Amino acid sequence: MVLAPREGRGRALPRGSFVAALLFLLTALCGAARADEATKPDPFADIATTTADIEARGVLALAVSGSPRAAPVIAALRDGKLFAWKWPRPDTPLFIKTDSGYVDARTGDTVDAPAPVNLRKVIVSDAVRGAIETAEGALDLFSQDPAARRKSAEALYQSADPGALALIDKALAEETDPAVTRVLREARAASLLKSDSGSEADRLAAVKELAARADLQTRNLLASLQGQPPTVASAVSSAINDIDHTLQLWGLAENVYYGISLGAVLLLAATGLAITFGVMGVINMAHGEIVMVGAYTTFVVQRLIAAFAPALDQFGLLFAIPAAFLVAGLLGVLIERTLIRFLYGRPLETLLATWGLSLILQQAVRSIFGPTNQDVSSPPWMSGALQLGGLTLTVNRLWIILFALLVLGALMAALRWGGLGRSIRAVTQNRRMAAAMGIRTPVIDALTFGLGSGIAGIAGVALSQIDNVSPNLGQNYIIDSFIVVVVGGVGNLWGTLLGAMILGIVDKFVEPFAGAVLAKILVLIFLILFIQRRPRGLFPLKGRVAEA
Repeated sequence: MVLAPREGRGRALPRGSFVAALLFLLTALCGAARADEATKPDPFADIATTTADIEARGVLALAVSGSPRAAPVIAALRDGKLFAWKWPRPDTPLFIKTDSGYVDARTGDTVDAPAPVNLRKVIVSDAVRGAIETAEGALDLFSQDPAARRKSAEALYQSADPGALALIDKALAEETDPAVTRVLREARAASLLKSDSGSEADRLAAVKELAARADLQTRNLLASLQGQPPTVASAVSSAINDIDHTLQLWGLAENVYYGISLGAVLLLAATGLAITFGVMGVINMAHGEIVMVGAYTTFVVQRLIAAFAPALDQFGLLFAIPAAFLVAGLLGVLIERTLIRFLYGRPLETLLATWGLSLILQQAVRSIFGPTNQDVSSPPWMSGALQLGGLTLTVNRLWIILFALLVLGALMAALRWGGLGRSIRAVTQNRRMAAAMGIRTPVIDALTFGLGSGIAGIAGVALSQIDNVSPNLGQNYIIDSFIVVVVGGVGNLWGTLLGAMILGIVDKFVEPFAGAVLAKILVLIFLILFIQRRPRGLFPLKGRVAEA
């Protein structure tokens, strides 16, 4: 019995036709899926092509794919160790050549060595090389470490590659760290301005974003832009002027900082001289060599610690400070007892004798340690730099500034409140009265010279961190040390501090314009004019020279 279809319903399809339609639909869906899969970009296949643009696109796509094989494949391409099957096909095999054979670039598995006739080296053109640089900078852009992401974002900013815009947008959408987000925005602005896309409003916003960064690299990037719309070109010109003004201000601040750091070095070198020359009236031309002895003491202490107590290696500089003070101080006492005490009141003979002594000390060091520079390392806590806006503060010089002020403060406290300090001041102000009061002036002379020499030895410890430790180390600072003492006032430590800072800052401001030699000549001319007006310095003290 056959049932007729109800009235008002559509006509039923035969069973065969229904099955055929179902098969057709499934086939179409599978075909669409395969077509979609086929259109999905395969970065490995793109890298294996012989077209530079497609290859560069594949390198960037591989970098952002998250594949664990991205870094080794890109590195192999950069080093010329990536090979592809000679006859292209959709799944062209890729191989990385290693010292032991070949590995599959896609999986990292070791494979049998293909016949060389079937392989070709993947060519690295200029476009591909630029893509590699961008890709290597972007590999850590999605790392779990914010510091790694920021470093990667900085690399993208420096490359300013328009091809990285999609990558930067993806990273910005996922980024949560404010510092990394800021760098990514700057990288996006740089890439956008280098591209041919983007509206005028977007370009103006990009110029504003970069102008806020205000560093030399940004200035050079903006200056390299060509073919911008008039409004964008005007904004770029204004941004460059603002950056130039900001850089000039930071340049002034940097000159002041380096001038203060140089002044701290001169303060350390001149403080001991302020005692021996300012207080005792001895023109000690061997003062620079005593500074050198302190630097070589630092070298010896570091070698002894490295040999017998390597666990204390990073604290070697702290042990070198008292060692240099003792070695240089004992050397100063020996010099005073064997040479200087016979020459008081005869400054010319003192100058000649100590100059000859300086030559003897230099030759002695050359004979013991050799004429070449010695390597004195800096501990980890004195390495690196601090970034303060556009100002870079090197940590070692910052420590030297603090150390110089600490030494000066300790010396001033010892001279003011210590027993030796009171005796030194008494002998300086009135030698005969001090002797009548029972002060043994010859002993005070020796200890005073030893104290000044010990401070010079400490200066050598500091100088070993910023200058070459060589037999000529002291010669670089002896003249400037005398200038500091004369400008500040003979025997006045406050004047020594002020004189060191004035000389350091003036030298750093004059040297970029006049050169090192002419700058030194100008400083000496200034000193001559200054002495004519104030022959006893800024803060003169009454001392043995004044009484004589």
